[in-house]
Amino acid sequence: MGISSTLGTLGNFGHLVRIKKHLQPRPAETLDSIGLQLEQNASNYPDHSMLVFDSREYTWAEFNKLCNRYAHSIKAAGINKGDTVSLMMENRPEFLACMIAIQKLGATAALINTNLTGKQLTHCITVTESSLFIVGEESCSAVEGTLSEIDLNQETGYLYVKDKGVLPCPHWARDLDVLSQNAGENNPDDTTGVQLGDNALYIFTSGTTGLPKAALLSHLKFLGSSKMAAIAGFKCTPADRIYICLPLYHATGLMIGFGAALNSGASVFLRRKFSASNFLQEVREHNTTCFIYIGEICRYLLGQPASHTDANNPLVNIMGNGLRPDVWHEFKNRFGIKRISEFYGASEGNVAFANLLNKDCTIGMTTSSIALVKYDVDNDALERNPDGTLIQVKKGEPGLLIGEINAAQRFEGYTNKEASEKKIIRNAFKDGDAWFDTGDLIREIDVGFSVGRSHYQFVDRLGDTYRWKSENVSTNEVGEIINQHPQIHLSNVYGVEVPHVDGRAGMATLILDEGCAELDMASLAQHVNQNLTSYARPVFIRVQKELDVTGTFKMLKGEARKQGFDIHQISDPVYVMKPGTQEYILLDADYLEVIRAGQAGF
Repeated sequence: MGISSTLGTLGNFGHLVRIKKHLQPRPAETLDSIGLQLEQNASNYPDHSMLVFDSREYTWAEFNKLCNRYAHSIKAAGINKGDTVSLMMENRPEFLACMIAIQKLGATAALINTNLTGKQLTHCITVTESSLFIVGEESCSAVEGTLSEIDLNQETGYLYVKDKGVLPCPHWARDLDVLSQNAGENNPDDTTGVQLGDNALYIFTSGTTGLPKAALLSHLKFLGSSKMAAIAGFKCTPADRIYICLPLYHATGLMIGFGAALNSGASVFLRRKFSASNFLQEVREHNTTCFIYIGEICRYLLGQPASHTDANNPLVNIMGNGLRPDVWHEFKNRFGIKRISEFYGASEGNVAFANLLNKDCTIGMTTSSIALVKYDVDNDALERNPDGTLIQVKKGEPGLLIGEINAAQRFEGYTNKEASEKKIIRNAFKDGDAWFDTGDLIREIDVGFSVGRSHYQFVDRLGDTYRWKSENVSTNEVGEIINQHPQIHLSNVYGVEVPHVDGRAGMATLILDEGCAELDMASLAQHVNQNLTSYARPVFIRVQKELDVTGTFKMLKGEARKQGFDIHQISDPVYVMKPGTQEYILLDADYLEVIRAGQAGF
């Protein structure tokens, strides 16, 4: 390693030492919260730009007043401390205002994925025992189809928030903007009684079984993670502006992106959805110095026509996850990025990694108590010693990442206790210990001089969950829905690699019911499109005579993953749902080559 690189590492390390006191965990009983942090910003930076969205701009003081009007109105609707309010809305200022208004009352905001419909949507409202449902105009059609399934009063249980004003407030909801028009703009007294340990959010994640799980997120975890992002990752101040185009119903955009602004007083440029063609223009126009990314977005940006002016932009620090080594250097050099703070973590997890020393191609270091253990990928099983204890891998080998559950590393879990227990490995190394199973393969890597701490690299997602289109997909959830098709006896769902594309595409191997000679692909496509979100629909379908299972009848996925959709390796028919379509067609050799060349548009 060169002298300049070593000095850079030491400089970053010095920065970490200076901020260590700011990142010390605080007692859960501390009177502090997301809402109180907003009020402090409104007091400290009242006239400073807080949020830019389309043609609108808010100062911290203006936005706090909007949150207060909403909070007083939501309280008048019957919401008190400890209640849960579901929120379904696309990225826009009203989403953040409603979320914080709910938390100012000491209630919990359940953030609903705007892609959800039908059974999945109903489940999310039911499992969180929501007392109220705030629905954006843009999501009203999805909610209307579930009214008979959700146990909420249609006169008092729904609040509507106008978007573009195309659809009026439906008969089954009340208009929050009308209700809050004359509400007080003072800070609610309720906020002063909210503790760090109180639950702030439910963020839904696809687990290994069943429907989406509601992961609990306390004010303590939100503010701790977002402070780390602000101070050690972005290094942002009120002079910075953060570009956010990731969905706010997920932790990355909300907790790391908006949370960093909340903790530092920086402003936010908020976009409803990501646009590769508008990205650089907006970065320059709004002088955004920071950017919260996922790897898939970085690939899309690299796919745009290159220009010698690409690096001529104000971006300095970017933070996110999923930026793979094969595009890391190209992205950094093309867009003139000085600092990449890749991180690793899950909303429900108890371990986190962050690349705070500006090393390349790594998720960085961790202060968490972790272990990397051997895992049999083909059989989806932990490998154990004769005495039943887990086997730790050697340095450089990929292993399943597990995090010790202790007083400093709480596993807050899900609303479902059984689901929470399934994520815990007990008696891993000694009697009575407990470890959180991340479901991810990680390896330790050598990055040269790194001030005594190990660095790590993400390898792959394991088992029954894969990531596609920036979303986690539960194979069991998809399989349960596919199995409801009248011609299908059994399905085996897994993720497969697609060349030049991040994540894994869904693939399902199907066994037909006895007596069914041929699968009606049009009927299957209709069933899939009606019951699964776009990112959860299997891209590839393989029809087989029988499935490979273990002696205990657990479906084997290892060999199927390896074969993927390569029709030259398998004799079974394989079907594909091309991007932008909603039908399955037979995959032929010509289109297979298009996919392999990265020209299919996935």
